[in-house]
Amino acid sequence: MDQAAGGRGWREDAGEPALSDVHGSIRVRRHGPGWRKALSFIGPGYLVAVGYMDPGNWATSLAGGSQFGYTLLFVVLTSSLMAMLLQALAARLAIATGRDLARACRDSYPRPVTIALWLLAEIAIVATDIAEVIGTAIGIQLVFGIPLEAGVLITALDVFLVLMLQKLGFRWIEAFVIALTAIIGTCFGIQLFLAQPDWAGVGLGFLPSGGIVQNPEMLYIAIGIIGATVMPHNLYLHSGILQTRQLPEDTAGKREALRYSTLDSTVALSFALLVNAAILILAAAAFHAHGKTDVAELGDAHTLLAPLLGSALAPVLFGVALLCSGLNSTTTATLAGQIVMEGFVRLKVRPWVRRLATRALAIVPAALVALWYGEKGTAELLILSQVVLSLQLPFAIFPLVFFTASRDKMGALAAPRWVTLAALSIAVLITGLNVRLVADVLSGAGG
Repeated sequence: MDQAAGGRGWREDAGEPALSDVHGSIRVRRHGPGWRKALSFIGPGYLVAVGYMDPGNWATSLAGGSQFGYTLLFVVLTSSLMAMLLQALAARLAIATGRDLARACRDSYPRPVTIALWLLAEIAIVATDIAEVIGTAIGIQLVFGIPLEAGVLITALDVFLVLMLQKLGFRWIEAFVIALTAIIGTCFGIQLFLAQPDWAGVGLGFLPSGGIVQNPEMLYIAIGIIGATVMPHNLYLHSGILQTRQLPEDTAGKREALRYSTLDSTVALSFALLVNAAILILAAAAFHAHGKTDVAELGDAHTLLAPLLGSALAPVLFGVALLCSGLNSTTTATLAGQIVMEGFVRLKVRPWVRRLATRALAIVPAALVALWYGEKGTAELLILSQVVLSLQLPFAIFPLVFFTASRDKMGALAAPRWVTLAALSIAVLITGLNVRLVADVLSGAGG
């Protein structure tokens, strides 16, 4: 049976896979010790993890930590566990069927439904890019002293960085992302050491609190954290970039590939969990504990770190980590955009055209908000972009859950029933939280 055919439940489709220029370009070891085989699959998980610690996460975690202390650590933990399960399903879909999530939708649903899902996915990617534009611009401002408005325009140049990496090969993209991720982790590790948080309070923060759903303002930030953590474009991204590997066609080989791919993404997302928790803990220890409960702007956080922590090193590390975060997210958003466009509607354009178009849609609102409202406006736009992502999530999660549960579509690699039930519960929970959020916003209670 053809690898791309998967089970019997797909429409016949002879179209090219997304990212066809790097499809199957990385050799996978089938023999030798397990650690050598696992190395073949290290990389995609870290590209996915980047989306879980992008500038949008910074905004929501800073706001959550400064306003509510350690309470929302439970949301950070829960959303990270959700992400691990959903990304494992995305990997399962890719390995079992040779399809990314966008192509799977195209091969299953009527064209009007496919077009609607494509447009929703594009909205999510633009929302993601808005967060990256703002975060990168603020990082440029903090590190180099360039005004925010100019920094927003400079972010358009990152397309050349992405193009250069793509020409060098996909392993170079993975190495670049992993290196920047290590820098981010190191910067926050040092800042936490300087902040000396209340570790007992940190432990209690990982426990559930009824106030999260009872307090509309806390719920708004909580859903922003979920939107910033469980990102819809990452489901399309993971199921697409896994196919840069020369995946086996036999069932035993696919099971082994799934095992190593799940290990890769789980370890990478565990690191992302530590970074996200570190941002919130830093905000709680440096700001909430000192009565600074209204810190949501990344620039304000940078300015306040030195006097509150007593070290000039902390704000420098904050700025460097933020800039690395923005550059990292730029790389993966470009790939996700290509996968979505090629998978849903078979529209293949040059990567630089795709990148500039997406970035233009993000730069315009970011630049206008920066000019008219300054840093406070960009902070609010950052958090709003994460809520938009959360509202789009069900339209990516439900198809993924239904596809991977189907034995007709997945064959022997259909998800176990308990996994399907857990993923379906996640989808229902997120949808319910979104309904509550919209109701609060419409009534004037939230946001």
